[in-house]
Amino acid sequence: MKIVFAGTPEFAAVALQALHEAGFEIALVLTQPDRPAGRGMQLQPSAVKQYAVAHGMEVLQPLSLRTDSKDPVRAEQARATHERLLSTPYEVMVVAAYGLILPLSTLDIKPCLNIHGSLLPRWRGAAPIHRAIEAGDSETGITIMQMEEGLDTGPMLLTEKIAIGPHDTTGTVHDRLAALGGTMIVEALQRMKHGTLEAVVQPEQGVNYAAKISKEEAALDFGLSAVELDRKIRAFNPFPGAHGTVNGVVVKLWAAQLAEGRGAPGQVLTADADGIVVACGTGALRLTMLQKPGGKRLPAAEFIKGFALAGQSFA
Repeated sequence: MKIVFAGTPEFAAVALQALHEAGFEIALVLTQPDRPAGRGMQLQPSAVKQYAVAHGMEVLQPLSLRTDSKDPVRAEQARATHERLLSTPYEVMVVAAYGLILPLSTLDIKPCLNIHGSLLPRWRGAAPIHRAIEAGDSETGITIMQMEEGLDTGPMLLTEKIAIGPHDTTGTVHDRLAALGGTMIVEALQRMKHGTLEAVVQPEQGVNYAAKISKEEAALDFGLSAVELDRKIRAFNPFPGAHGTVNGVVVKLWAAQLAEGRGAPGQVLTADADGIVVACGTGALRLTMLQKPGGKRLPAAEFIKGFALAGQSFA
């Protein structure tokens, strides 16, 4: 079975590797253009491109797939990509966290299967893992779905659940879902090949949208409950990194635990080797992993050696 693969980050690269190692022929890879990254802001290829190039796969990096784009460069790239897809012999397109909208003209060429990191119809959209943790969901999973023009609205082909533990972060859940997605897309294509893959229409009830994460959300409001703040810290780890401000200094908060204590929201109640206990709107949080600008992530016991917090407050 010949495949066109469309994806960009590590989540997608794991799936591409699984398909390649399972023996599927990758006829073409689509991924987003190289982006500046790191301290030097040098152009860096996506995780998908890195894997594809290392294994001799042809890669295209259009800015858009919409031939009706008002930007002439984007429109021309989209037309060229569309013609390339039409001239490429393949049986199915697999999409995983590609980051570009697939227009109907692309979806109509061949069947398109998407690896989505939630249990649809809950958390359709761009940030399903973050939003599941932020909302306090006890489980999530992977849905392999047939793509259609709507946002993650297509029929479901395979689903599998995993638990979200009380200490899970977006990073830990991402890694488990990426591995699961790779396993499931291989199974889905094997079933498709043998005619045993069945589609189930998504239920109309239980639809939620996982809006893209903004950096502004990472600034914590200590007027919220400790439970809510703990979820946000875990949801925003590793990106964009939750933070609070102490005496004008932005401090990133990477890990916390629910704690006992009362005080004005944001007030540091204790700061010792066991952690930094901060009062919240309801309850308190014990901060256990922090980072100041230009520094490394440090356990609380090490952090307070170079950053006095006793008697301070987080804004």
